[in-house]
Amino acid sequence: MSRSFLFVLGSARTEGNTELLAREAAAQLPADVEQRWIRLADHPLPGFVDLRHDSDHVRPSPDTSAGLLLDATLAATDIVIASPLYWYSVSHLTKTYLDYWSGWLRTPGVGFEETLAGRTLWGIAALADHEPSVADPYVGTLNNSAAYMKMRFGGVLLGNGSAPGDVRKDTDALARAKTFFAQDAPLARFPYETAGVQAGANS
Repeated sequence: MSRSFLFVLGSARTEGNTELLAREAAAQLPADVEQRWIRLADHPLPGFVDLRHDSDHVRPSPDTSAGLLLDATLAATDIVIASPLYWYSVSHLTKTYLDYWSGWLRTPGVGFEETLAGRTLWGIAALADHEPSVADPYVGTLNNSAAYMKMRFGGVLLGNGSAPGDVRKDTDALARAKTFFAQDAPLARFPYETAGVQAGANS
């Protein structure tokens, strides 16, 4: 299956530092790799209502924001969450998109879990802090989501930037962007699974 990248832009503004970093990384992809870019602010999702155990789920119409995002997600081999660090995690636009995965998991005929299993989730984020560890909750959100879905996880490309265009000054991030998508993405594991493997290896 040829690779197809879906870039999910979670910023509330256009051409922010996260998007600039994502486009730098995407520019390194081979020309035959399909890219699709969706700005969540242009396709707002209604607040997610958890009806997992209360009602039947119906596949959303393709002409709605939910339908567009569902179809784009199912079609992608690689899903790139490009959200700035907002209060140490993903933006509310991104979080709502991920919340919708809960409903899509239970929509008959979609095969959401089976389709995403084995595919790859990536993250790209700009943050104002120079200490990357403050983004650990962000990384954990994406890693654990990938682990739950039995997806691969390529990690998170972090860049420093607050004012528009700041990330262009982060030469280290720009250098990492050039090889970010070239790395092998392992099957995602929850932290307790990783700890168990390490403990077994050290015993």
